[in-house]
Amino acid sequence: MGLTEENIDPARFLEDVEMRVGEVVDVADFPEARKDVYKLRVDVGEETLQTAAGLTDCYDHEELLGAQVIAVVNLGTVTIAGFESECLVTGVDGEDGVVHLTTERDVEPGTRVY
Repeated sequence: MGLTEENIDPARFLEDVEMRVGEVVDVADFPEARKDVYKLRVDVGEETLQTAAGLTDCYDHEELLGAQVIAVVNLGTVTIAGFESECLVTGVDGEDGVVHLTTERDVEPGTRVY
């Protein structure tokens, strides 16, 4: 029952896409980027990954610091304006900008999302 895309095998999705709960441990401005994004460092359990995230319209530094996010951790590294982005913080378009996805309750960083 795909809404706009073909159906895929659920087992294959869980094998291919690794999402983890992360905790934002550092937030910095990223003026070198073409888009308005933050540089984030995200604790995903056994390691801390960095990413560029377009959350500037909805969040300031203090709101993101310590926040739990859902991150895709196995996409490889993408270089953005000389910065190596190592994961993708998931989000959805809200009225004022991108809203990051999170957990209903705090869970341990690194917990697998399925």
